[in-house]
Amino acid sequence: MKVIVIGCTHAGTFATQQILTEHPDFDVTVYERNDNLSFLSCGIALWVGDHVSDPDKMFYSSPEALTSLGASMKMQHDVLSVDTDAKTLEVKDLVSDETSTESYDKLVITTGSAPVIPPIEGVKDNDKVKLCKNFADAKSIKAASNNIKSAVVIGAGYIGAELAEQFAVTGKKVTLIDGLDTVLAKNFDSEISDRVAKDYTDNGVTLAMGEMVKSFSNDGDQITVTTTKRSYTADLAVLSAGFRPRTELMKGKLDMLDNGAIITDEYMQTSNPDIFAAGDSSVVKYNPTGKDDYIPLATNAVRQGILIGHNIVKPTVKYLGTQASSAVALFGKTLASSGLTVGGAKARGVEVDSVTLEQNYRPEFMLSTTPILMRLVWDPKTHVVLGGAFYSEYDCAQSANLISLAIQNKMTIEDLSMVDMLFQPNYDQPLNYVNAVAMQAVAKATNA
Repeated sequence: MKVIVIGCTHAGTFATQQILTEHPDFDVTVYERNDNLSFLSCGIALWVGDHVSDPDKMFYSSPEALTSLGASMKMQHDVLSVDTDAKTLEVKDLVSDETSTESYDKLVITTGSAPVIPPIEGVKDNDKVKLCKNFADAKSIKAASNNIKSAVVIGAGYIGAELAEQFAVTGKKVTLIDGLDTVLAKNFDSEISDRVAKDYTDNGVTLAMGEMVKSFSNDGDQITVTTTKRSYTADLAVLSAGFRPRTELMKGKLDMLDNGAIITDEYMQTSNPDIFAAGDSSVVKYNPTGKDDYIPLATNAVRQGILIGHNIVKPTVKYLGTQASSAVALFGKTLASSGLTVGGAKARGVEVDSVTLEQNYRPEFMLSTTPILMRLVWDPKTHVVLGGAFYSEYDCAQSANLISLAIQNKMTIEDLSMVDMLFQPNYDQPLNYVNAVAMQAVAKATNA
């Protein structure tokens, strides 16, 4: 069988690996625009802050590794068009400029995502405005960070928040801009995001929340970013305003969401049974709502890519869906979440209830302990857990994985409150903090 994979970051890498692991006799060809693959872009801010031992280790695979499995790697090749009826595609070699036509039996679309670049004056071809997506962007930001004293970061989601934090802790004067009303507004409710905002201002970061960028203008060695409220001047601007599916190639040929995310079934098949899609180019099944959603995360891409390998011949292994679990370290605090926030539920038309609890994570008789702030979100009718979030100086990141498992298995707040968890004074209270917040939820639901 001849399989062609278009795009090879996370989903494409794992799809190729799994296909050839299960079917080493298959003819698998991979087309990738760049000269590298499998770059972990989540490490860009860490590299800026000198937390990366070797940037080459930010890649977990290589063209050589996939070649050793049997793949025909066509790096720096751009797929120009796909004829789904003839099952052919036109490809351009970006080095030689030669074009060719190739055929396939099965096609894998793992073209990923592209940064959202708003139509703002001064944003295009501006060497003082950096994007934050691939290895070329990473190298450009890292090189610039060594020579600047100030930066403006546009976008206060995870990527922008991490970059702003690392610029700040390495001595730069930082302004963080976002159109929403607070930092990480889509990831956490105000009970936690307000604490995060204070962490930024306590560390000298200027927060420009509720402001939309209108223009960029270069002023000698600096750049001025003008918003709907005021202007900010710095040595560098980084645009991290989100991502969109890079699926123009398949427009009109496959069923998609309005934003261009390719719709797949639980076996990663698209509306064309011989075409599969995964990663940032496709939808995910979002378990808290049970609906298709667009949530571009490497974790989703990896699992979906593996599933393509399992299902390339016939439907075999179903997608379990996602809770969009994530964590980040900012200014010595750990923030972790899984599933819906109250704000996210409202945006999706889902009725939820919630509680907030703050308590020390381990007993007061220990020489040290620290508070952990928790949120739990659930369905008020069924009591099924739909989301949870944590914030603390204590490393509470793995708590999000527990909430993820609870959501995936449709556990109720009553179930979660009584889950058997260890007690050891080094790690927690006799009643684990996740049990405790679930018990508070049960108490609220009982008295509702």
